[in-house]
Amino acid sequence: MEKGISRAVILMGVLLALGMSSAAFILGNQARGIGSGRQSITVKGLAEKPVKADHAEWNIGVQARGQTFAEALAKLRKERPLLLEFLARQGFEKEFIAEMTESVTPNMVEEELPNNRSRIVQKGFNASQGFVVTTKDLARASAAAKAALQLEAEGSPVFYSAPTYLVSDLEEIKMSLIGAATQNAQKRAEEFAKNGNAKVGSMRSASQGAFYILAPGHQQEATEYGGTYDKTTMDKIARVVVTIEYNIEK
Repeated sequence: MEKGISRAVILMGVLLALGMSSAAFILGNQARGIGSGRQSITVKGLAEKPVKADHAEWNIGVQARGQTFAEALAKLRKERPLLLEFLARQGFEKEFIAEMTESVTPNMVEEELPNNRSRIVQKGFNASQGFVVTTKDLARASAAAKAALQLEAEGSPVFYSAPTYLVSDLEEIKMSLIGAATQNAQKRAEEFAKNGNAKVGSMRSASQGAFYILAPGHQQEATEYGGTYDKTTMDKIARVVVTIEYNIEK
C-alpha cells in the first residue's frame, strides 16, 4: 500500500515538473517574440496659416406687440417695410436677403401677488420676423451692424446680432495643411528617436485630428479631437493636427 502511494507521489511530481518545464518553454518563446517585435512611436504634427473670411452673414429682424394675435401681426407687417428700406439703404439687394417665417407667441409676464407671491400670466402677444443677409462685402456688413444700433436708438423695434464672418473653402484649406502637419510630425518623431539612439522607420498609421479656425492671437491647445470655428473676426488662423505612428529601428 505504502509502495503504491510512493509511486503515485513520484509520478505526480514528474508530471508537475514536465508541466512547469513546458510552461517555461512557452513563456520563453512568447517573451522572445515580444522582444523581437518592432517598436513604434506615436506623435502629433501641427501646421497653421493665416486665412481671411470671404463672406458674411447677418441676422436682423423686427418685432411688435399687440393686445390680440391679429393686432400684433398687423403691427409687425407695418414695421417690416421700414426694415427692408433700411437694408436697401445699406446696399443689400433683395436676392441676398432671406426672409424667415412670421411668428406670433403669447406674451407671458410675471405678476406680483400679495404676501410675496407671484404668478405667470399672459398679456397680449409678441410678433416677430427675422431676416438673414448674406454678402461678400465684409465691410458693408460691419457698417450695417453699426447703423442698426442707431436705428434702434431712434425707436425702431429691431433686433439683430453681430455679423458672422465665414470661410468658404474650408476643405481646401484643411488639405493644404495636412502635408505640412505630416512633415512636422516626422521632425518630432526624429527628435524623439535621436535622443533614444534609434531611427524613424516607415509610417504605420496616420489620422487627422482637430481642425481649427481661430481668431488671431488665440491660444488653443492642440488636441486629437474637437476643433474650433471662430466666426467673429475677418482675419483668422487655420490650424490642423494629425496623429502619426512610426516604426522605430534600433
